[in-house]
Amino acid sequence: MEDGCCQSWPVTGLSIGDFELARVVSELIEILAIVVIAIAVVLSMIGALAVRFRSDGTEAFRTFKRYMARGLLIGLDLLIAADIIKTVTLEATLENVIILGLLVLIRTFLSWSLVLEVDGRWPWQQKSGDVQH
Repeated sequence: MEDGCCQSWPVTGLSIGDFELARVVSELIEILAIVVIAIAVVLSMIGALAVRFRSDGTEAFRTFKRYMARGLLIGLDLLIAADIIKTVTLEATLENVIILGLLVLIRTFLSWSLVLEVDGRWPWQQKSGDVQH
């Protein structure tokens, strides 16, 4: 790689050969994940405050948790996507693949925990009122 080839924004010389495009895409996805989570925090607070003025504190808290969980789930999914892109295209070593596997397991467990917290059931459990055919 040439000196300073990929140090400026916008990125110049995108090519598949040196995987610069994959690096940029994974970084943009990580930034998007941060933005999604930050927006979820703000919207959760606004939504909870709006409900609090019309209802009791318990319903406002449920609203906050529901909005927050949705934003966190989307943010976690985006972070997993960025990690996969980085690991598979940029740093495909056995150690990095193992680390990716552990990150995916941890984030999957966090996602399941958020679903349990908000819906009161594990993701694979049938929703109450749903009928299996």
